[in-house]
Amino acid sequence: MSVPAPELVCPAGTPAALRAAVEAGADAVYVGFRDETNARNFPGLNFSRAELEAAVDCARARGAKVYLAVNTFARAGAMAPWRMAIADAATIGVDAVILADIGILDEASRRYPDLRLHLSVQASAAHAGALAYYHRNFGVRRVVLPRVLTLDGIARVGANAPVETEVFVFGGMCPMAEGRCHLSSYATGQSPNTAGVCSPASHVRYEEHAGGLTTRLGTFTINRFEPGEAAGYPTLCKGRFRVRDESRYIFEDPVSLDARAVMPDLIASGVAALKIEGRQRGRAYIARVVAEVRAARDAALRGDGMAGDGLAAFSEGAARSTGALKKEWR
Repeated sequence: MSVPAPELVCPAGTPAALRAAVEAGADAVYVGFRDETNARNFPGLNFSRAELEAAVDCARARGAKVYLAVNTFARAGAMAPWRMAIADAATIGVDAVILADIGILDEASRRYPDLRLHLSVQASAAHAGALAYYHRNFGVRRVVLPRVLTLDGIARVGANAPVETEVFVFGGMCPMAEGRCHLSSYATGQSPNTAGVCSPASHVRYEEHAGGLTTRLGTFTINRFEPGEAAGYPTLCKGRFRVRDESRYIFEDPVSLDARAVMPDLIASGVAALKIEGRQRGRAYIARVVAEVRAARDAALRGDGMAGDGLAAFSEGAARSTGALKKEWR
């Protein structure tokens, strides 16, 4: 019996990136509005309402879907931007909305019963009971699973869940007890969960010196690199900490997730969708990564091995890992 092809869900931070994604073979593209309602709220990124309408038309003309990420947590007493985002998504007619905040989920499910709801990875739902709760109470149709699950864990969750499951296959690792990215807010006052900003560029500093390079976030030293050592973007979870007289990475090594090597196992686990991370990336990156990941998926469906590797230069620090999928991430 043939295995159905998981949907390839790809990022787009701009209209140009969206066009690149669908032309490279994306089955669906996820985007955000240009405000704090999405977890990639960076200058120069995201979509106006008019741009989203045009994006939906562009994607559908090529047989692709558009999902809107409204995946930050609303501020107490200031829910208007999130409510407006859901209302406009329903009016524009996106194919699904990706939500994390339980109050916004409740409101969306009651006010817009025909709007398809996906649960963001920010909600950190990692077992069948949690997935069943969101499905039963809010009609959630798909859940994006945290990047802390193993291949076996993904298969077990999916086998007992009443919803579709989606997993990340390429891009930033960001495990950090997924959905609880508060470390950044201690250093800068902003975090992906609330303002949609992780390590905002305005707080980032690179300082060259005789012994190499120092990266800082606000007033905090995040890392020191030897001359010639690859330096990643300074986020707190990727900083080196001194523990028991040893300086090392505690939360996350500065590498990229690349699950192409275990693509057959992911497909066999029954996941409905494979997700690429990177809405802050440019269209050249999007086009190349989408094409390569789609080729790996299609090869796995045919029973063929992965032919070549054209993504070495697209990984953080030129290093990659299958992360928790095979327990390579500590």
